[in-house]
Amino acid sequence: MSDYILVFITTASSQEAEQLAKTLVEKRLAACGNIVPEMRSVFWWKDTIETGPEALLILKSRAELFPTLVNVVKTHHSYEVPEIIAIPILSGSEDYLKWIAEETQKSQI
Repeated sequence: MSDYILVFITTASSQEAEQLAKTLVEKRLAACGNIVPEMRSVFWWKDTIETGPEALLILKSRAELFPTLVNVVKTHHSYEVPEIIAIPILSGSEDYLKWIAEETQKSQI
């Protein structure tokens, strides 16, 4: 299992994504967050197909922090069931991965 992960979180707006990113980076649960400010989503919700605008937050973190990260997101997210998924980083620049490790070693949770 990879020590490093990318976390994807969809939000109702880029403002919500930015606030979540700031919270998670401040708590050192993520080293960095990137916001894709505008996309359109199509999904099932309560037996109906919904469409609407969303923003995407992409975080760089460590796998061992994911459970805590999920708990923090759930307390701050506007959705009843937020998308919070992680995929392993299989390979990356050694310097960049070291930076992720250093910035998240001081996790505030």
